[in-house]
This record gives sequence, C-alpha cells and structure tokens, in this order.
Amino acid sequence: MREYLLTLCITAAVTYLLTGPVRKFAIVAGAMPEIRARDVHREPTPRLGGIAMFFGLCAGLLTADHLTNLGQLFEKSNEPRALLSGAALIWLIGVLDDKFEIDALIKLGGQMIAAGVMVMQGLTILWLPIPGVGTVALTQWQGTLLTVALVVITINAVNFVDGLDGLAAGMVCIAAAAFFMYAYRIWYSYGIEAAAPATLFAAVLMGMCLGFLPHNMHPARIFMGDSGSMLIGLVLAAGAISITGQVDPDSLFGGSERSTVHQMVPVYIPLVMPLTIIAIPAADLILAIVRRTWRGQSPFAADRGHLHHRLLEIGHSHSRAVLIMYFWSALIGFGALTYSVNSASMWIVLGVVILSALGLVLLLLPRFTPRAPRWAEAFVPPRYRRRRQAAPAAAPDASVPADPESDDEDRTPVAAGVSGVNGATAVGPRARLVDRSRSR
Repeated sequence: MREYLLTLCITAAVTYLLTGPVRKFAIVAGAMPEIRARDVHREPTPRLGGIAMFFGLCAGLLTADHLTNLGQLFEKSNEPRALLSGAALIWLIGVLDDKFEIDALIKLGGQMIAAGVMVMQGLTILWLPIPGVGTVALTQWQGTLLTVALVVITINAVNFVDGLDGLAAGMVCIAAAAFFMYAYRIWYSYGIEAAAPATLFAAVLMGMCLGFLPHNMHPARIFMGDSGSMLIGLVLAAGAISITGQVDPDSLFGGSERSTVHQMVPVYIPLVMPLTIIAIPAADLILAIVRRTWRGQSPFAADRGHLHHRLLEIGHSHSRAVLIMYFWSALIGFGALTYSVNSASMWIVLGVVILSALGLVLLLLPRFTPRAPRWAEAFVPPRYRRRRQAAPAAAPDASVPADPESDDEDRTPVAAGVSGVNGATAVGPRARLVDRSRSR
C-alpha cells in the first residue's frame, strides 16, 4: 500500500507543478479558443492541461518501476507499457485537437488505433464471467472488438462530461478511488497478482486528477482539453479491462466454474464495474447520441443538452451542479463497491436508498426556497432569510436639491436569463439591480 501511495503522491505532485508552466505555454501557443455558444465560462481560458497530466502519468509509472514490489510488475506484465503506448498516442491526438480543432471522425479513428495498440501489447479482455453460465473464453477477434469498444466508449463518455470546471477530473478521481479499493482488495485479499496492474493504473489516475484539480476548480485557470479528458478516459478503461478480462474468477474460490461465478455475482461486480464507475458519463453519452440523432444531427454535434447544462438551467449554481454530479458518481461507484464486499447486508441497501433520496432532494433544491426561522436568520446565508417589508419612503423635501448621481430611483430589477448571472450561466428566477444611468 505504501508504494501505491508514494506513486500516487509523485504523480499528483508532478501534475500540479507542471500545470502552471503548461498554462503559460498554452497562452503563448494560442490554445485559447473563443467562447462558443455551448460554453459556460465567460472568458477565454487556455487548454492543453492534458500535457501536465501526461507527464504526471509518466512520472508515476517511472516511480513504480523503480520500487521494490511494483518494479516486479513491470518484469512480469507488459500491461504498463501497453498503457503508456496507448496513452501517448491518444494524448498526441488530443493536443492537436486542442490547438487545431481536428475533425471528430479523425479523433474517433485515433481512439480506435490507441486501443488497438494496447491490444497488440497484451492489454485485452481474454474471458468474461457470466452469472449462471461460467467463465466464457473469448476468441482473439471477440476480445479485440470488445476491448476497443470499451476504450472508445469510456473515452467519449469522459470527454462528453467535461463541461464544467473541475467536473471531469473530480468524477474520474472518485471513480478511480472506488476502483482502486476494489482492485487492491482482489490483489491483497486473494493474492491474485493479475489485479496488480489495475491497482497501479487506478493509483496513477487518482494522482493525475488530484494534481490537476486545484488549477481546474471554479473559476478554472486552465482546462484539461481533449488532451486530458481522452487521456484519463483511456487510463480508466485500461484498468477496467485489466481486472475484468485478465483476472480468472476461478482463482478466487474453489469449486466448479458455475458455482464460482454464482458466488462471485456480488463480489465480481467489476464485470459491471466499468459501467458503474462511469455510470453518469455513460448515461450522458447515450442521451446525447439519442437526442442528436432524433433531431437529425450528427452524434458528434455539440449542444447544451448535457446533464450538467440541465442542472444549470433548473437553477443550480456552477459549484452546486459540480458537487451534485460528484455526489451521484460517488454514490454509484462506492455503492457498487460496498455491495460487492457484503451483498447480504440490508443496511447497505437501506443506506443507498437513503442517500438516493437525499440526492433527489438536492436535485430539486432550486424548485423551492426554504426560509430559516427568525431566530436562525443570523446563522444562514441571506437568500434563506425571510424578506422584511421596507419602511415607506419619506416624502422628498423640496428644499433639498435632487442628487443627479443618486441611483436609488434609477434602478430596475433584471431577471436572470442572460449569461453572467449566478455563475457562468443564467439560471433561476433571481434578480439583480442594474443602474440604468450607467447603461445609457
């Protein structure tokens, strides 16, 4: 565990320290696109944050290679090298897209090539544990197609959800944390060395996200861009492929394949884990494809219909929308992890139900405006205090000349409905006062 934590810290430190210089380089290189109609930020922000994340990945893998226990992993398995090869290719495509805006089909082809490079070096799905059937061995073509499909879906799911400051990095970090706990349990508790690469990938991925988040939280000073979102999506998919298709479930329990898989239905949830850890991005991806296809548009056409855009439209602030997405990602990821440890406990199911109800309340929060009691108004923000009726204004004294600079009578409430109100977008029925004398 100490070597994994050291690798995580080195990755996070390198990513954090390099993000500042990378931001300056992005500004000099002109990787600051103009504000688009679907964007929620209000001023041009440099991209190319994926450069720092990629070098953080390289530093983490290099550190692990020189450690006592993790160093043996590089001798016994070729998966770390396969990951680095695919990551370098997808990162290069992302850098070119951040600077030159390459075509979506070219990016899709590059994603498939990156996945193919990893397959050629051994990072592929060999078999699938099917409940009620047993371990099903896959042919080479079946394993290759399934691996490429999983990589492409995960990359695009993470890319689609990268729409708010800190959203993609935070959600992937939460998913990686849940996946790390699962993979480490399989490796440490059952002594299965085949789970060690996935554990290393999850630790490095957490370090990449944690090192980049301080620069990317709202208001973001730099965006990860496609060079970062596609990179972390590929690393996340690589860990899922490694532990799902490389670890033989028969080695976890004795007995026949059928009885083994039946026992492992709650524990071997990572057959579904690649979907649970990216459940929110995957749902956003599916909804976007259906929505755009229904309208007769290309599935790659950008719009403002993503889940985070809808949270802003119903009245959530930028930060609250990000936290709500964090909450649901953690609930799904860690809920699946907890259920895999002990599926017989009703307390786990009850806890998930209660937290789900809390999440629904958070989603509906803008639909009502709770007011605190009189005695508690001093301890809550002003928006939760009861409004007091203003005292009637005194009649103006004719002997006192009117102040032309006074704006008490020259203000009008402007409803939120334009960009710039309540964060990065217009949401909710809140109003603000605008001086009309200054707008003339």
